[in-house]
Amino acid sequence: MTVLRPDGSEPPEPAAPQPAPSRLSALGGWNTPRLRRRALIAVAVLWAVALTVVVLVRGGGDRTLPAAAPQPSPSGPAGPLGVPEVYRAVRPSVVLIRTTGHDARQALESATGTGVIANADGAVLTAFHVVDGAETIKLTYADGTTSAARVAVGDPERDIATLTPATLPETLVPAVLGGGVRVGDAVVAMGNPLGLVDSTSSGVVSGLDRRLNREKQDDLAGLIQFDAAVNPGNSGGPLINDRGQVVGIVVALANPTDAGTFIGIGFAVPIGAAIGGGPDGDGRAPPR
Repeated sequence: MTVLRPDGSEPPEPAAPQPAPSRLSALGGWNTPRLRRRALIAVAVLWAVALTVVVLVRGGGDRTLPAAAPQPSPSGPAGPLGVPEVYRAVRPSVVLIRTTGHDARQALESATGTGVIANADGAVLTAFHVVDGAETIKLTYADGTTSAARVAVGDPERDIATLTPATLPETLVPAVLGGGVRVGDAVVAMGNPLGLVDSTSSGVVSGLDRRLNREKQDDLAGLIQFDAAVNPGNSGGPLINDRGQVVGIVVALANPTDAGTFIGIGFAVPIGAAIGGGPDGDGRAPPR
């Protein structure tokens, strides 16, 4: 083996002769530098393993990092609801309204309309003209149960009425009211057009602050215009945004003919005005 040393240095003195290895060393005894190093390394490894086990068993003492706390997951949808999700969310809150009465000639007549459960007491919001002059009012809930009802509050100026049921279904599901709309927002209309119960249509908000002329009453102002299909029987039903919130109560459609059917323009009273939150309202929840 060649030993590197600085230039000009003297070569080292020859090493003293080593005694012949003993029999024990020749047979692999432990008293050699190499074996002693291996033994020390083995002891160090054993100590490290032992300390690790103690830390794990005892919970790590003060040096253990705290366990990560569980994080809450979002409870609401990550984005806008589709029409099927809106339907499933609001359907339990929609009621079928059937009325009977007599016309000006005292002939018996009947009509159908729609309402929506507005609070935990079971109050039902609908259009006033659905129950105007009715002698009997019958509600049919989503689970098929029925109840008589009476008009608790009627507001012909806004074409809004609040009904108080005589009995409530076993499971009462009030709708979520509120939420403003903008032109172009997606909306869903639910109701019972032409007696076709549980019907759903979708469209967009076509305009805001619309005015509707009425022959025998003052104009309806501040209405939401939309293009989701509605027909007679939808009156009083909910207009719903893509978060499942009732943003309006359907009250009318526009048709320049006498047919009275939908041609692409429907109107709804904004929910704020329907529950008394408009310019002349007090902002309270629907009357009980």
